[in-house]
Formats: sequence, structure tokens, C-alpha cells
Amino acid sequence: MRVLGIDPGLTRCGVGVVEGVAGRPLTLLGVGVVRTPADAELGQRLVAVEQGIEQWLDEHRPEFVAVERVFSQHNVRTVMGTAQAGAVAMLCAARRGIPVALHTPSEVKAAVTGSGRADKAQVGAMVTRLLRLDAPPRPADAADALALAICHIWRAPAQNRLRQAVALHAAAAPSTSKGRRG
Repeated sequence: MRVLGIDPGLTRCGVGVVEGVAGRPLTLLGVGVVRTPADAELGQRLVAVEQGIEQWLDEHRPEFVAVERVFSQHNVRTVMGTAQAGAVAMLCAARRGIPVALHTPSEVKAAVTGSGRADKAQVGAMVTRLLRLDAPPRPADAADALALAICHIWRAPAQNRLRQAVALHAAAAPSTSKGRRG
């Protein structure tokens, strides 16, 4: 499975591609950051994020895209920029028919470090270890993007089995709403 992880942001949008399957050593295929100037107009910044993500999609041809789910922060401006960059990432993937998964920061931290409260240094250290790197990727946005990709590779098989079980259960359950009034 080849996954493009995206840690959305307007100034720095972390991107990283990891290939592998759960239970086997993972391979780093690429890591970087799409940057936009803070003084540029919002629309132009979003276009720059889109162009950067499109380049990563063209170059690495991922099977899945994993994007960090935006969570509430105290700084509304930061949340809005993060959400907008995340939406651009989802749009780029959807336009190509690539499935998108959203993972919360605590979900990613727990998958990679074992603790949903891990700090950035712990996440960077585990990404370094898991991908057998000489040093943690910099900036932290790049390491976070790789952590997202790793999280998706490890969690996707279980999530797919759950979805299949729910679908089977729904198909097997007798319909009680058709033709009845309660």
C-alpha cells in the first residue's frame, strides 16, 4: 500500500509518502513541505498548496491519501487555514479518484508512539525509527505527514474489516421499516 500523508497548513503543508503493509518494514518514498508566503493573498496560497500536492500525486502515484483531521484550537485563524489546506488536499485526491482517510492528531500519535498525548519530538523519533532514517525529518510538519501515512497503513486493514462487517450485518438484518407504521 502506498500512502501520501498530508499534514495540512497554509504556510507549511507537510507531505510524505510511505509504502508498505501492516506488520512489515515500511519504506520512505519521499518527504517534504509545500510552502506558501504568509503575506500572499489567501486564494493564491491555496492555489500554491494545490499545485504542490498535485506534483506529489503525479510523482508518487499513491493508492491512498491520509489527511490530518482538523480539530478545534484556540486560534480560529490557524484552524481556518488548516481546514482550507486540508480541503484542498482532499479535493486533489478526490479529483483523481484516490480514497481519502482523515485521522485525528491523537489517533496518529497513538498509532505511531503508543500514546495519543505524545509530543512532536516523540513522533519524530518514532518516525525516524520506523522508517530507519538517520535523523528525524524537518520541519516537524514533514515528520507529521509521514506519521499520518504510517498510521493509515497500520489502521486501514482493521478499518476495512469493520466496514465490511457492518455492511454484512446491514445486508443480513431484516428490514423493519418497509411498509410499517409505528
